[in-house]
Amino acid sequence: MLKPSAVLIVLLSLQLNFIGSSLSQETKMNKKPNIIFLLTDDQSTITMGCYGNDEVKTPNLDQLATDGMIFDRHYVTTAICMASRANIFTGLYEFRTGCNFTTGNLTRKIWETSYPMRFREAGYRTAFAGKFGIVIENEKQLPSQDFDLWGGGPGQTNYMTSRNPAMKKYAESFPHSTLSYAAFSKDFINQSVNENVPFCLSISFKASHRPVQPDPQFDTIYENTVFTKPKNYGRENGLHLAEQSKTGRQYPRFEEWGYSDDYVNVMRKYNQQIYGVDVAVGAIRRELERQGIEDNTIIIFTSDNGFLCGAHGYGSKVIPYEESTRVPLIIFDPRHSTSGKRLRCNSLTGSIDLAPTMLELAGLTAPKNIDGISLVPLLQTPSKPVRKSLSIMNFWGPATTHSFGVVTNSWKYLYWYSQEKDMLATEELFDLNQDPGELKNAAYDDSNLETLNNMRKLYDKHLYEINEKAVRPVYRQYKDLFDRKQTWTNKQEILRKTPRQ
Repeated sequence: MLKPSAVLIVLLSLQLNFIGSSLSQETKMNKKPNIIFLLTDDQSTITMGCYGNDEVKTPNLDQLATDGMIFDRHYVTTAICMASRANIFTGLYEFRTGCNFTTGNLTRKIWETSYPMRFREAGYRTAFAGKFGIVIENEKQLPSQDFDLWGGGPGQTNYMTSRNPAMKKYAESFPHSTLSYAAFSKDFINQSVNENVPFCLSISFKASHRPVQPDPQFDTIYENTVFTKPKNYGRENGLHLAEQSKTGRQYPRFEEWGYSDDYVNVMRKYNQQIYGVDVAVGAIRRELERQGIEDNTIIIFTSDNGFLCGAHGYGSKVIPYEESTRVPLIIFDPRHSTSGKRLRCNSLTGSIDLAPTMLELAGLTAPKNIDGISLVPLLQTPSKPVRKSLSIMNFWGPATTHSFGVVTNSWKYLYWYSQEKDMLATEELFDLNQDPGELKNAAYDDSNLETLNNMRKLYDKHLYEINEKAVRPVYRQYKDLFDRKQTWTNKQEILRKTPRQ
């Protein structure tokens, strides 16, 4: 039996251990989290095991999804890289950034509100590597001075690391750029830990953007895989879609890029590029573990837009069908009680929501009056919606392919205004729960008339915002062009008076 003095010592020791543990936990909760934002290019959800494809190999991404939360209704609001990246940086719709290839660059004033700038102002170390994707207006150089470590490049960048000036130091060990971004990440993480400063790291992979140049060290990964075509594959499954959607480059690229007659080989190369990203993600996570900061580092993984991959007989992206606009999103916050619970979120989310989400996760305030909404509440309650609807748009390319629409958790409504080449203005309505492959246009089914009218009203409400909030005159024309009640004669007059893109 222990003496009273010994019992007292044991009790005191237990109490001190409890206090120490409580203080340690409190310190951990009060410490600012690190943020890692990983962005791919042109990545469809069919490239990942966690999104239901058992033919692909994405073990690290699938593990990230298991540890965090998968978002099944995540949309980009503009499915083309420059505009989409501006949306992600700022939390604003395209007509509020004014940023796309043919409409203009991002102003310095708007860039100052971006999530990297907000993190830096808050004392975070910031880094960017990969395809920056946007241009700051009236600035000849990319904004490398706005980051503590820079590995970014202009335009599309290059799959050869040696041809990306800011990444040349990694070329010998990592000749293919995908893994060079993992090496950059490891260096930045190491530096930040040594300086004992929280960090915000943004990596923008070139993969899986064309030209198709996967890392050759992974050439055997899919050599025997025969990829199954999706149910909505091929021209026969696009006959019901708007004629306007067939007037852009997406239509001929079904044949030009080999989806029509070499589907398996095309998809082998495409998925091989994503496999390289998966390997990079694994390397980044191992570095976090090596540094002992994995429990305080939030990881967000997504893509700037999807890819049609032969769906409905299209290639490429841009037009607002599911494979083009709905993209992967994984959020892993190891501090959260729901992490590791294998949760999926079916609530509607958008690319404009990512900036305010990252800022709130770090305890920072998002800019006022942005379009995005923080997704943090969904990490606790995935079924509780944070938004009822989202605008999706395309103002790029031939005017005949321009479209505007609205998506809810259950329905998507699209309107194609052009009546050139004897086309008719077209409404499209898709039941996303019953018809996820968009194989039926429900707009002309009398049984959906009530839903159609409700979606029209919602569409009109979203459309009105363009006239109210557009930052450039070129966007204000769309308020009238996409007005369902305006005549084609009036719209032709608007097009004559407005500078064409």
